[in-house]
Amino acid sequence: MTSDAIDVAAELTRLEVLTNFELRSEWRRLHGMQPPKSLSRDLLLRGITYKIQERAFGGLSKSVLRRLSGAVPDVPRGVTRKATQALVKPGTRLVREWNGQTHTVLVHTDGVEWRGKRYRSLSVVAREITGAHWSGPRFFGLDGRSK
Repeated sequence: MTSDAIDVAAELTRLEVLTNFELRSEWRRLHGMQPPKSLSRDLLLRGITYKIQERAFGGLSKSVLRRLSGAVPDVPRGVTRKATQALVKPGTRLVREWNGQTHTVLVHTDGVEWRGKRYRSLSVVAREITGAHWSGPRFFGLDGRSK
């Protein structure tokens, strides 16, 4: 065992006997900020343990951090995300009336079919029907919003 591993093991053993008040103080020391008020003892221990291990063995690599920072775009507080896409099984027929005409689209595994012609997405079909840029799933009522 390396000396780093021994030091980490000793630190983890020391943490087990600390009171919640002392754990919160340890969190402030390691994280440089107050711990969330509703954090359980278990989560306090996990957060502190992670920081101790990170200091002893190093944190995430720059490439992983870069990938993670681009993985989830910033969302303002209070804004909830919607599901990315409604799953529609191949063979499903979507029907929409537009300007007095009924339009039927057949869903395939690699796109959709409308009026006997294949298209790569519902949005392309919606643009063909309306002449304007539309979200295909929204146009065909798949996003949960009412028309």
